Amino acid sequence: MKPLAATLRAALEDELAGRSRTELAAATARLSQRYRRGGAASAPILASDTDVAAYAAYRMPATYAACERALSLAAPCYEGGIDSVVDLGGGTGAGAWAAMSVLEPGSVQVLDQVDAALRCGKRLAPFEASFARWAVGAPVPAADLVMASFVLSELSEAQRDSLVAGAIAAARRAVFIIEPGTPDGHQRVLAARAALVQAGWTVAAPCPQSGNCPVQQPDWCHFAARVERSSVHRQIKRGDLSYEDEKFSFVFAVRDGALPAAERVLRHPGKRKGFVELTVCDNAGETGRRVVTKKVGAAYKQARDLRWGDPWGDPAARD
Repeated sequence: MKPLAATLRAALEDELAGRSRTELAAATARLSQRYRRGGAASAPILASDTDVAAYAAYRMPATYAACERALSLAAPCYEGGIDSVVDLGGGTGAGAWAAMSVLEPGSVQVLDQVDAALRCGKRLAPFEASFARWAVGAPVPAADLVMASFVLSELSEAQRDSLVAGAIAAARRAVFIIEPGTPDGHQRVLAARAALVQAGWTVAAPCPQSGNCPVQQPDWCHFAARVERSSVHRQIKRGDLSYEDEKFSFVFAVRDGALPAAERVLRHPGKRKGFVELTVCDNAGETGRRVVTKKVGAAYKQARDLRWGDPWGDPAARD
């Protein structure tokens, strides 16, 4: 299946037709401020239909792009199929769109506590999916993959632990957690990763191994996805650029069938005349520098095409 970004953009334009851009911009500013402030929410952050529309307009493209990139990195690291997906706290369904684009499951279920978000998601989705009310702590339906995208930051520590435990119990094959690519987001991912490993799961991506993360504070492990902004997106976010980069941290863990990369590129590759410099995390649980020179031929050409987050690890390519 081809990426659904263009389809999502068209669906959002139809959904937002006729809505006041001024009202959407004001709601976007409020929501953006709330998400930047962080912390557990005592009540649903999306409190009105306008909030839901604004969230869909400015967050769905970014959430979709981050999830699509993360799942694209994870899929080659798992030797198995995903036929069913449950998206916890999925709101308007951006994570479900990404799962459909990359994994092509037979069924997707989006669970959330905000009815207006579920109704919006159902209107937007061009694929067969179910949207149902759910709150953290309630039973999680069984599925091959249970995912939670950009949800943990809105929960208390106890609620985060409950959600991750529910995902682990319900997932038959894989669990996917993705958070903003900030130091705090990375720490939440690390906590989920630790719970998964303790439960006997294997980290398939992005980590090349399931031991302790070698990326130490003040550094943090994160990646980026390019988001093409529509005209509506630019209007309500009051931005001039035609794109933005969505930073994210994630973990994709499986019961069995893990095929982790030998090494993972942790930064934008430094491409110079005659050589490529890489910062990587490896399967020995260490981070390090790799220099790939022209003399290694095909590996050098491969290194020239690498992106931040891509797998690497050809020993013959090391200088």
